Amino acid sequence: MSDNVADAMWKMLESAGVRRCYGIVGDALNPVIDAMRRNGQIDFVHVRHEEYGVFAAVAEARLTGRPVAVCGTAGPGVTHLINGLLDARKEAAPVIAIAGDTETAMWDSSTVEELNPYKFFETASRYTGRIADPAQLPHVVGSAVTIALAERGPTVISLPGDVAVRKAPKITLPLALPATTPGPAGSQDLSDMAELINSGGTVAIFGGDGCEFATAEVRELAEKLRAPVGYSLKGKQWLEYDNPNAVGMTGLLGYGGCWEAVNKCDVLLMLGTDFPYPNFLPHDKVKVIQVDRNARHLGRRIPLELAVIGDVKATVAALLPMVTEKSEDRFLKKCVKLTVNSRERLRHYITKGPELSPIRPEYLASILDEEAADDALFFADTGTAVMWASQHISYGPQRRLFGSFSWASMANASPNAFGAQLAYPGRQTIALCGDGGFTMLGLGDLLTEVQRQTPVVHVILNNSMLDFVNIEQQEAGLIPYGTDFQNPDFSKVAEAMGANGIRVEDPGDLRTAVRNALRHTGGPTVLDVVVDKYALALPEHVPMDAATGFTLSMAKQALSGDFESVRRTATHNIRLL
Repeated sequence: MSDNVADAMWKMLESAGVRRCYGIVGDALNPVIDAMRRNGQIDFVHVRHEEYGVFAAVAEARLTGRPVAVCGTAGPGVTHLINGLLDARKEAAPVIAIAGDTETAMWDSSTVEELNPYKFFETASRYTGRIADPAQLPHVVGSAVTIALAERGPTVISLPGDVAVRKAPKITLPLALPATTPGPAGSQDLSDMAELINSGGTVAIFGGDGCEFATAEVRELAEKLRAPVGYSLKGKQWLEYDNPNAVGMTGLLGYGGCWEAVNKCDVLLMLGTDFPYPNFLPHDKVKVIQVDRNARHLGRRIPLELAVIGDVKATVAALLPMVTEKSEDRFLKKCVKLTVNSRERLRHYITKGPELSPIRPEYLASILDEEAADDALFFADTGTAVMWASQHISYGPQRRLFGSFSWASMANASPNAFGAQLAYPGRQTIALCGDGGFTMLGLGDLLTEVQRQTPVVHVILNNSMLDFVNIEQQEAGLIPYGTDFQNPDFSKVAEAMGANGIRVEDPGDLRTAVRNALRHTGGPTVLDVVVDKYALALPEHVPMDAATGFTLSMAKQALSGDFESVRRTATHNIRLL
């Protein structure tokens, strides 16, 4: 029996390294899934919600570097993919979506479940191909794979069921895959960089996810230049660990001397970061050099003295012998001292944690930091979970942090951790979930994790509110509204679904509960931790507008009669305010 189009497509994807596909079967997609069954080399993960599957695929693809497939049937199944594909684009994950499509004879008739894949996927996909004729198969699938890997993002193959079952053309295997790492900056750029650095007084480094493979090179450069090293959230795991020049983060998650370093130096080296909060970055006086493999990132946040295209590792390695060693280290020492002082301030509610009830989320994060394995994989829901994960959990050289940090979707942590567990069986995968995010998406597919017996640990920050939104509203000078909700006992819900459930309300029970959760095997665990809803995470540098808004919100709440919330916010955070 000769291959049909769907058979050949899966062979092409398999040859490109695809080993897993997440999704839900149905009508237009049925011939495609049947071909996957016959192939036998690709693990089909039947999830309860397509969006959950895409978030799982994003984590797997980003952490492994291999392409991962997702699928949804025509119309509603396809639309459920879009949020996760937007996340894949922002997080640079090579995810390939197989989109079910209506029969070709029905195109442009407004039939049931019909949509235009080119228009629908335009904002998310780096390439969308619609196979209307079997002859298109080699170049559509080849382009989808090549672009997903080379441009590090999602692509879409839209395949109608009536085309999927037609005879396939001959294909060449394996696919020719591109090299995905660019080289160093050009010689003129390197010379200009060295001249600016050598002529400047104080130099600071601010690095992001582009420093993933450049830890040693960036550290050597910092030592040579006596430069403090700050980092974005994505850069923390590459640049903080065991680094004497590390000075923390800036932005709304900021701590340490990072703001001082990047705003008070003479020359700032931005390495592999597209930091999206320009009000925390310098706009005058500081000469900024930005190095990135993606030209679109250069200069779109702040004015630059020099824009450089190149791989961070290769560029810094080529730059090192060209820069003159600096001996003056007063600026470095000042920024490091600010970092030490900041960490002491942040530890107050950790030190006091055993005696504070409700449980402080800082204390929970610190216990996770102490009890988790050195190679644990952490995933944080968008919101205050990211605050605690960034400020109170350490990463590297094998411990990692991942989340929807550029797209900032809710509900990513649970599916991210599930995808990582499938990619790295038995490795600790810990999802730090907001209660809103977990009930939005994680709870339904807890059944999938039970069915797969994946030992994902879900740590639920149970404060019965959308905590980060609550803080945002206060920073905007508003009275918090529409952010509270009622939660169940998540441990009992988990047990009813066949998972391991643990609930903690007393801080004295927390460490034992965390240990038991991390030791559990044979399926997922839900660790339901009732945390202090008034706990704040304040950045080291607070912009004036945010401080003004927060003060105004407190005044409005008091005048509206909700003085108790104002009092508790103040008394529960007195050492931070």
